[in-house]
Amino acid sequence: MNLKTALLELDADLPDTLFHHIQKYKEHLFKWNKIHNLTGAKNENTIDEFIYDAIYPITFLPKCKNLLDIGTGAGFPGLILAMGLPETEVTLVEPLAKRASFLQFIKADLGLSNVKVVQKRVQDMPSEIFDIVTSRAVIDTNMLLELSKNFRNENSKLLFFKGERVYDEVSEDIKYKIIKRENRHYLLIGETL
Repeated sequence: MNLKTALLELDADLPDTLFHHIQKYKEHLFKWNKIHNLTGAKNENTIDEFIYDAIYPITFLPKCKNLLDIGTGAGFPGLILAMGLPETEVTLVEPLAKRASFLQFIKADLGLSNVKVVQKRVQDMPSEIFDIVTSRAVIDTNMLLELSKNFRNENSKLLFFKGERVYDEVSEDIKYKIIKRENRHYLLIGETL
């Protein structure tokens, strides 16, 4: 995959700074990953897939004032979304010190003033309402709904990055939409879909 070409082909209004930010991010990620093992993705193709996967929701997400990403890890999807949505305040929640330090370093190095890094478990954060709550965690949807309950209201949207088993995880009593792209299923939950 040629990441730049793929991103340019997206039906999205991407900022001029995006490609520079992604390139710098990738350089730092490869250096840090050798020492700190931030992600299991070790080659450029896999990282490019992760980046594309993270940015793709910009094509269907509504404009939002703020976004919370639960369990950001090495930056997927929250940090990448922050690069693509410079007008959105993005809070990255990551409990592991080495990953939170990396996210803080990237924020400073790239001058991402719309990013806030919180080194905590989401359960330990004070309540605050966000327009969108995202997660690419491997835990099931019910657990994510529980973890996000103090950070959303009836107008909030939830975006969970899931695989094919997503259909086993959603119940009929919630309003949701599933956007499919290859093996990825983006689960979008919200009362106002």
